[in-house]
Amino acid sequence: MPSIREPLNLGDLLKYEEETLRYSRDQVTVAVGEVLELGAVVGRATATTQIKRFDPEAADGTEVPAGILLDSVDATGAAFPDAILLARHGIVASSAVVWPEGIPAPQQAVAIAALEARGILIRQSA
Repeated sequence: MPSIREPLNLGDLLKYEEETLRYSRDQVTVAVGEVLELGAVVGRATATTQIKRFDPEAADGTEVPAGILLDSVDATGAAFPDAILLARHGIVASSAVVWPEGIPAPQQAVAIAALEARGILIRQSA
């Protein structure tokens, strides 16, 4: 009998956040054309302030991690204004963080340090 695999949920990703007035979270707009998974590391485009997938090779602001997305978003047809971002003071499970495909270890280490500077800690998980 084949095993059933459940998709990741918020509890798999988020292990701690500051709960006072939802201080750790920001409501953000995901840019049109983006399809982002729960746990995606994202950056903020300087020109629009909208969220896009983190891209360490970019020069539009998305080369700096702004946080980790707390829900899946499909903004294929239009910008999505109600996404939730872990922007500060939280702990996430490493197994649920979604990095850009093929990101080299040195660039990932720089991004992890940038997230830590925001108070977002990535901890090893099963």
